[in-house]
Amino acid sequence: MNTANISSPGLYAETLAKGAIPADHVHPDSLKGIPRRQTNPARWNGEGWDAFVGALRAKNVEVREKKQTCLVYATDCGGLAYGRPHGVTLAGSAEQISAILKEAQKRRVPVTVKGGGLTTEGESVAFGGLQLDMRGMNRVISVDGKNMTVRAQAGIHWHTLAEALRRDGLDYLSAPLNLTASVGGTLGVGGIDINSPRLGPSADQAVSLQVVTPTGEIRECSESENPELFERVLLGYGQFGVITEAVLRVRKFTPITMYYFYYGSLRDALQDLQLLVREDAADYCGILTILDKAINLLVAFDSDEREHAFFEKWRNRIRGHGEPGFALRMAWHYGLRPWRLGEALYLLGRKRALEPAFKPGQYMENGKIVDRAVVFGNQVWKFWGGRQMVIPDLAVNAEKFVEAIERGNAVCRKYFPRYTLYCVGIKLSGRRQRYELSCVPPDAVDFAYGCEFEPLLGDAIYSREYLQTFKNEIYDIGVDMKTSYYRFGGMMKGYIRRAFGDELVDKHLAMKRAADPAMILNPDVIF
Repeated sequence: MNTANISSPGLYAETLAKGAIPADHVHPDSLKGIPRRQTNPARWNGEGWDAFVGALRAKNVEVREKKQTCLVYATDCGGLAYGRPHGVTLAGSAEQISAILKEAQKRRVPVTVKGGGLTTEGESVAFGGLQLDMRGMNRVISVDGKNMTVRAQAGIHWHTLAEALRRDGLDYLSAPLNLTASVGGTLGVGGIDINSPRLGPSADQAVSLQVVTPTGEIRECSESENPELFERVLLGYGQFGVITEAVLRVRKFTPITMYYFYYGSLRDALQDLQLLVREDAADYCGILTILDKAINLLVAFDSDEREHAFFEKWRNRIRGHGEPGFALRMAWHYGLRPWRLGEALYLLGRKRALEPAFKPGQYMENGKIVDRAVVFGNQVWKFWGGRQMVIPDLAVNAEKFVEAIERGNAVCRKYFPRYTLYCVGIKLSGRRQRYELSCVPPDAVDFAYGCEFEPLLGDAIYSREYLQTFKNEIYDIGVDMKTSYYRFGGMMKGYIRRAFGDELVDKHLAMKRAADPAMILNPDVIF
């Protein structure tokens, strides 16, 4: 029986209860033609919890159950999904996590893993059961300068890893723009940065992993050892194991030189970004917009040679303006529209605050940024963070990029007076299994492109329904254009079947059930 044909939630539940269809938490979005208001999952009923905790404490695993402690974990950085675990454990070792998952399988207790907590759709929020906080495993284990790798525990934040590598004159390859994310969490979802156009997602920098499977086995995996597990865990959204340690490729540390090119046309900027990505014309590139009036193409370089080559070959081929030229154009634009003076002043103020923040004097030397880890890690949260982080996104192939982003931009304009877009390219490493059900669109070849659509909420208060309706319109573009999403699950998991189809989702659901018989590991993320 195809569940996609069941047209009401009540009928779906009734049919499920009769056993006519298998239990499947990734059910189709049945409210056809009705604006969907996503809700939090139901809280786990707690059956078997006391026996579970007793068994863990007998193995010297600490579980904290005080309400005050559990409420610390009530939400994630999105600030829209709220839940409360029955208890919390701070991760200490692979052996400890193994003991937890073995008991969880036996007693069917859900375990939700949290790293940096930068999810925005409730993916790291526990709706009952155990919250496993990976931040207790935050050490660099070894640095191998000869083979250019580092082995670190998965709960370490990227900025901490960067600081440790810097002592040996090394740096990470590709990491998320917000460096307060954890390494393990990032590998599980991809990891996109302004150097992803050259180096790919963070997940593709992994050489090997230590993983605790949902049934509690501790296994090493790589492309040559347990390759199936390696491919499932990377970009697996926490469904196929808990990453406890990772060996990552690193490189020599280099200061970077950064330039900004300004556009009045979003389409021109998107096309120029694709040109730079396709031609490998820069070491870093991405787009940050302020509304759709001030579009900034950021271009940066690790070496003087790459910088000189860009200005000799590519600068004249992109249509962005330097700051003086763009300022004149903006002055002309708003001079003819004096009723928009408030918007002009906002754009000017935002620019004056942003640029110095991304080139702070204490982290500059001879015009180069000498500590991008600190600069990006601090400033991204300062300018884009807040009480609520509403960041729906789309991940598309090269051909669909411009249309998808223009459509998403129109949705932003419809709902909010102030918003920003963040667009990057993603170099792909062939057609790996790990890309199948992930932020990498199924039809992308060589490169994919992603965009986050983020309203600048400030102190304004919006209802949860209003924000969810906005997100739904963005996600609906993905369904319509058959793309993917970077924030892939949690409150928006109802879109997964609609975007990818039953065949692919059922394939991964079968793998999940085989790997996690009790379906206890991160149960409210995707499956």
